[in-house]
Amino acid sequence: MISEKMHEQVKNSSVIRAMFEEGKRLAGIYGAENVFDFSLGNPNVEPPEEVKKAILEIVNDNDIGIHGYMNNSGYEEVRAAIAKSINDKFGTTITHNSILMTVGAAGGLNVILKTLLNPKDEVITFAPFFGEYRNYVKNFEGELIAVSPNTIDFQPNLKEFKDKITPRTKAVIINSPNNPTGVIYSEETIIKLSEILREKQKEFGTDIYLIADEPYRELAYDQAEVPYLSKYYANTIVGYSYSKSLSLPGERIGYLMISDQAADFENIISAANIANRILGFVNAPALFQRVIVKCLDAKVDLEAYNRNRELLYKELLSYGYQCIKPEGAFYMFVKSPIENDAEFCSLANKKNILIVPGSAFGCPGYVRIAYCVAYETIVKALPGFKALIEELK
Repeated sequence: MISEKMHEQVKNSSVIRAMFEEGKRLAGIYGAENVFDFSLGNPNVEPPEEVKKAILEIVNDNDIGIHGYMNNSGYEEVRAAIAKSINDKFGTTITHNSILMTVGAAGGLNVILKTLLNPKDEVITFAPFFGEYRNYVKNFEGELIAVSPNTIDFQPNLKEFKDKITPRTKAVIINSPNNPTGVIYSEETIIKLSEILREKQKEFGTDIYLIADEPYRELAYDQAEVPYLSKYYANTIVGYSYSKSLSLPGERIGYLMISDQAADFENIISAANIANRILGFVNAPALFQRVIVKCLDAKVDLEAYNRNRELLYKELLSYGYQCIKPEGAFYMFVKSPIENDAEFCSLANKKNILIVPGSAFGCPGYVRIAYCVAYETIVKALPGFKALIEELK
C-alpha cells in the first residue's frame, strides 16, 4: 500500500499533466490535427542548430569519460563558463563556486529547498504561481504561503506580502517572466520587494532567501528587460533551466546560482552539493553539461513564439475575451467568460481545445493558454474560441 502522503499527492495530481494525457486520448479519437492542446509548456520550436552541432562534436570525440560521474556540483569548466556568461550579461562578479549544475529548474528548486528548510518553515510566493511549488515545499515539511493575486497588472501584491512575512519565513520564490501570466516583474517591483525583505530581516533577526525561478528569462518580447535579482538583494538564489531557452525540456539540464553575497554562503554551497546527491540526482546529466557550455550564446527562434502571441492576443480580444498582453514566456492568462474556470475549461474541451484552469495556479476565474504550439494550431483553434464565448454570451 502506498504512503498516506502519496495518497494526497495522487489525489491532487497536476491538472496540467492530466490535460496533456487527455490531449493524447482525444488525438487518438479525432486525429492530432483536430485537437488543439494548449495545456503544457512543451516548446514546439526546435533547439538552435548550435545544440545539434555540439551533441555531434562531443559524441564523436571518442572521449570515454563523457558519460561518467563528476563532482556533485558539475564540471568545473562548465560552471566557470556559466559564471563568466552571467557576469558578462549582468555585471556581476561571481565565480564557478556560485554555480551548481542541476537536473532542470525543478531539480534545482528541490535541492535548494532541501538545503534551507526546517520543518514548518514558511516559503512565500505570489499567485498566480506554478502549482508544483506546493509539492516542492511540502517535500521538506515546509509550508507554502501564497500572496493573493493582483489581477490589475499581475505585478506582486507587495502590501499583502509585507504582512505575510513572519519569523518563520525562510524563503520567497518569484517567477519572472511568469508562468502562467507572461508578466515580467518590473525593476520598481524588485526594488520595493528587496527593501521589504531587508526591513523584515532586520526586524526578525533572520535571513530570508529570495529564490528566482527563471526558466523563461530568455523569452522576453519587445526588448523587455528581466531584472537580475542578485543586483538588488544579497540573499539571492537563481534557479535556471535550458528547457525553454534552448528547447531542451526533456534533457533536464539547469543550474543554481547562489550569490556569494548570501548569508552563510559557504555552508549553503556545501549543503546544496550534498542535497543534490542524497535526493538521488547525484549530478546533472554529463553529456548535456558539455553541450550547453558550447551554446551559452545560442537562442531559440523567439519570433515564432512572438508571432503566436500577436495572433492569439489580437483575435481573443476581438472576440470579447479579456487578458493582459504577455511580456515574456509563452503563456496567455485569460479571464474566464464565466466565474467557474474549471467549467469553462470543460466546455473548451468539448471543442477539442485543451486549456488549464487558473485555480491550478492559485488564481481562479482565469485560464492559461500555452501558445508554444504550431502557428497553424492557433489558426485552426480560433473558430472554437470564438464559438465558445458567443455561446456563453
